[in-house]
Amino acid sequence: MNDTRKTNHLIAEKSPYLLQHAHNPVDWRPWSEDTLALAREQDKPIFLSIGYSTCHWCHVMAHESFEDAGIAALLNRAFIPIKVDREERPDIDQIYMTATQAMTGSGGWPLSVFLLPDGKPFFAGTYFPPLARFGHPGFGDILQTIAQVWTEDRTRLTESGEKITAYLRQTSSGNHPATLAPELPDKGFAALAGMYDRSYAGFGSGNKFPQPVYLEFLLRYFQRTGNSEALQMVVESLAAMTAGGMYDHIGGGFHRYSVDRQWRVPHFEKMLYDQAQLISILLDTFLVTGNRHFATVARETLDYTLRDMRKDGGFFSAEDADSENPYNPDEHGEGAFFLWQETEVDSLLSPNEAAIFKTAYGVQPNGNALSDPAQEFSGRNIL
Repeated sequence: MNDTRKTNHLIAEKSPYLLQHAHNPVDWRPWSEDTLALAREQDKPIFLSIGYSTCHWCHVMAHESFEDAGIAALLNRAFIPIKVDREERPDIDQIYMTATQAMTGSGGWPLSVFLLPDGKPFFAGTYFPPLARFGHPGFGDILQTIAQVWTEDRTRLTESGEKITAYLRQTSSGNHPATLAPELPDKGFAALAGMYDRSYAGFGSGNKFPQPVYLEFLLRYFQRTGNSEALQMVVESLAAMTAGGMYDHIGGGFHRYSVDRQWRVPHFEKMLYDQAQLISILLDTFLVTGNRHFATVARETLDYTLRDMRKDGGFFSAEDADSENPYNPDEHGEGAFFLWQETEVDSLLSPNEAAIFKTAYGVQPNGNALSDPAQEFSGRNIL
């Protein structure tokens, strides 16, 4: 059966992510010299959206905003909309992620960047809801404001773009000392010790990312200095994340990050590079401490990666967070594949085994999420 839906300029692309957006009412174009020339010719700002095919919040923004006829009409009228797959064009992603981090102090995907016709960024963010909520400005309001300023006071946007571009050129110019100051490792350790969560391990007080580079540094710092606090931070962090919901206790492998401080509720996406980095730090920590738990988790993660992320000699870059709801196949939801009802455990195990399993993995009749504002985990458990 032929697909008769209206298409945009992405329909001829090869990227799975771009093809996901080929039927949006937004008149998306791929990144190309022709598209940039069109922006200059029509004297319009560019809206650049960067994401990838397994990105949960990319899916959310697509459904809420890019499939909305009103928002699409505004984008098509006042902007040149460009879609980029970060896995296909990591070079473009790196440039505009750096710019976004410089402007906002943080980054992530979907990456939403507004550019001058010559490609210089002047405003950026990540996920924007269609209407203002939860402290985020509404995407429709942002589009209307930028379109108005472009018409009435373009100098403000041009000056912003020039300043950001000058900053990026300065920081990437390569005019850095040829040698590293000897006190840098001590300063790095002090900075990480100040960020360390002494109640639940890991770094920061909100979302918890595994931060394997931090852990690698601390482990080497311990090896170099004998500072036991550095090793303690590594061991406690790995123990917390491998005990919590960020680790897949059934299938092996690590989810993207924990949405809470306690490592209980993950963002269920799995990234190939996270597995690689975490396997490395787990094995290094095993070699230093002799704790076989870390070797076991590394082996389980390798088993998962070779079993589920490999096909025809290559590896998938990620596994989607969204999956079919096993209790309602007409629905898809984040992490649905990984959630368990208590009755399922009871049906699969003997009464004695089920009792031990439920105690070990925190299974509760009504679900075990400490906080569930969207009611995603009602009656369901994250092991």
